[in-house]
Amino acid sequence: MAVWEFRVGNRAFGNTLPDVFGAEPRVLIDATAVPADRGGVGRYVDSLVAALDALGARLFVVCQPRDLDLYGQLGPHTEVLAAPEAVATRTARLNWEQTTLPRLVRRLGADVLHSPHYTAPVANPAASVVTLHDATFFTDAVLHSSVKARFFRVWTRSALRGADLCVVPSAATSTELVRVAGANRRRIQIIPHGVDTDRFHPPSLDEMADVREGLGLGNAEYVAFLGALEPRKNVPALIRGFAQAVRGRSRPPALVLAGQPGWDSQVERALDAVPHRIRVIRSGYLPFDWLAGFLGGAQLVAYPSLGEGFGLPVLEAMACAACVLTTRRLSIPEVGGDAVAYCGVGAGDIAAGLTELFDQPSRRAELATAAQSRSKEFSWASTAEGHREAYDRAHLIHRRGR
Repeated sequence: MAVWEFRVGNRAFGNTLPDVFGAEPRVLIDATAVPADRGGVGRYVDSLVAALDALGARLFVVCQPRDLDLYGQLGPHTEVLAAPEAVATRTARLNWEQTTLPRLVRRLGADVLHSPHYTAPVANPAASVVTLHDATFFTDAVLHSSVKARFFRVWTRSALRGADLCVVPSAATSTELVRVAGANRRRIQIIPHGVDTDRFHPPSLDEMADVREGLGLGNAEYVAFLGALEPRKNVPALIRGFAQAVRGRSRPPALVLAGQPGWDSQVERALDAVPHRIRVIRSGYLPFDWLAGFLGGAQLVAYPSLGEGFGLPVLEAMACAACVLTTRRLSIPEVGGDAVAYCGVGAGDIAAGLTELFDQPSRRAELATAAQSRSKEFSWASTAEGHREAYDRAHLIHRRGR
């Protein structure tokens, strides 16, 4: 028999919970799919839990044992439960989700189960809310591994059929799901992400200096990229476009590629073709406390993605008062608006966009100011309010039997 730990602040409970709730639906968020590296999905779930807790939502969170203390800190008024150690593997987690999670929902008396990363129990006694982050598994399947694309297409369709409500982060994602997966627009709620301004903010001189020292940049200018080196991020085209844009410049900036290695074999080929005098740095993961200095201290941030469900890296760079060059693919214009520069996705298009910004420092400064201002329109508090509305709506749909 599994042993569960229940927490309310610093208090622990066994199999019974105190009756501390009011009339709002009781929500269980399944955070067991959050990866340890805290990419976009992790930042979404972590920030949502913290914001919901701050708003006083009636919340439970079940997570992997390694995250028990983290969610206890993020949600001091939230009851945090540790799933078994075995859920660290994908197959075991999916089995637990389908068999044990529904029993946990029933035991806790949760009114709503929020599954924040595509998959959800097929049999669920409560109202079901599922977050679908993007539709590129349908529209651009070649940008993902074939196994991953098939897996997420299956679970996206399952969520669209079985969930009482699906949450998506952008109008573009909603439109694509209706177009390619037959989604019922009335069962989709668009809730944009927010930005963590404690982590992503205009950096101080010391923060920028720490990054420069850590990366060995000295006083050199640099172009920043932050994200996984996977096909969807279009990094090979960025490398080739950067090489074109800086060729012949007397003091070319460096290109710094920060983020986890991906499965894009074209990255290495593009790097091999870079002329010797052009500097490209693969930094790998950066410490979280370096991110503001890295993004805000760059001459510009380049993010030529082939498609995003939302575009959180763009928003985070904007919050750091960075000049951002990105693309108009899918949802990104909903985030960037007129506060970022846009280019095409080919190497020549990226080179032209970089060249224009290199040669116009006043334009870079103008965009950096506009970007920081626009980023303030996105907050996790607003995201949490949107989710509370979604939980209420799903609970009502479920009680009415659709």
